Amino acid sequence: MEQSWRWFGPDDPVPLAHVRQAGATGIVTALHHIYDGRAWSAEDIGTRKAMIEAAGLTWNVCESIPVHTAIKLRQGPYRQYIDAWKDSLAALGRAGIPTVCYNFMPVVDWTRTDLMYAMPSTGRALRFDMLEFIAYDAFVLKRAGAESDYPQALLDRARSVVARKTEAEIAKLETNIIAGLPGGEDSYTREAIGRRIASFDGVTPADMRANLIAFLQEVVPVAEECGVKLAIHPDDPPFSLFGLPRIVSTPDDAAAILAAVESPANGLTLCAGSYGSRPDNDVPAMAERFAARINFVHLRNVAKEPDGSFVESDHLDGDVDMVQLICVLLREERRRAAQGDKAPIPMRPDHGHLLGFDTERRSNPGYSYIGRLKGLAELRGVMTTLEAMAV
Repeated sequence: MEQSWRWFGPDDPVPLAHVRQAGATGIVTALHHIYDGRAWSAEDIGTRKAMIEAAGLTWNVCESIPVHTAIKLRQGPYRQYIDAWKDSLAALGRAGIPTVCYNFMPVVDWTRTDLMYAMPSTGRALRFDMLEFIAYDAFVLKRAGAESDYPQALLDRARSVVARKTEAEIAKLETNIIAGLPGGEDSYTREAIGRRIASFDGVTPADMRANLIAFLQEVVPVAEECGVKLAIHPDDPPFSLFGLPRIVSTPDDAAAILAAVESPANGLTLCAGSYGSRPDNDVPAMAERFAARINFVHLRNVAKEPDGSFVESDHLDGDVDMVQLICVLLREERRRAAQGDKAPIPMRPDHGHLLGFDTERRSNPGYSYIGRLKGLAELRGVMTTLEAMAV
């Protein structure tokens, strides 16, 4: 697999020289400063690509071209946003960027309640606490209908959680949930997120899936024409938040997306941590089932709890059998190579604990240097061993 690294552009606290030192060769990035649905220009793409290549690296994955809410709802000026998305996709293809990751999550992108959860190692991790989320949704945001979305036992416990919090603690929880995390496209105030959630009233999972399929029917031919492989990222976490329809959460969801447009250009981002946050998802089994359509891989791990909470664990120590997953992916690469496709599957260590001197430096939550360096080294060791054994 092609060892890659997510980089947020010139303002990223981790410089490209340090990415090279980590041993990665591919850069996963996007024009994060253009997130409002406008088409990306060839000039802007070329500038970013030249910056990466000057550092001796390759821009191998765009993550992500934002999908505007109007597209997800298929309302308002959605037509112009689809056209702009296709223009950005074609421009990336002409620039030689071979893979584009994207997501179709409504309102909120990847979501955590705690960005500095203390681990036994004394490192800090990202955590999603179900009771904290329910406490915010039902008793701080006070979303209409929220209390009917959760079991009474969890509601009672969440009510106690919020009752014990100070105003400062509530504000911090709200910031963690709705202010936007790295790579997400939206940041909200309490009033704004309430309005955006309400805009999805009456939109069912079936409606949302139909809108995604309609989108794919337009963009996949463009991807084919310009030589780009699309890779949809799963919902993170892979279940409904704020009562919203999430439709990239299960093996059945993935199968429906791939069947809707049968093309190698219509593929998956296999995010082990996202899919792995759901107890009924067997991530290595999903990799086996969808191997031929996996166009990008995020390798991270989670430790789940019975109420739906989870913490991002060390890369090799969580509930996902990472060694087995890598084994499946390496076998798929060998299968492709035997059929003439020599291109490796791009992977990146996804997230990492806040460790060592990084605790004293500015970093993006989940994207500090040392934690990802450790994760990539561990994953590289597994890959090197399995490749030598030809498992």
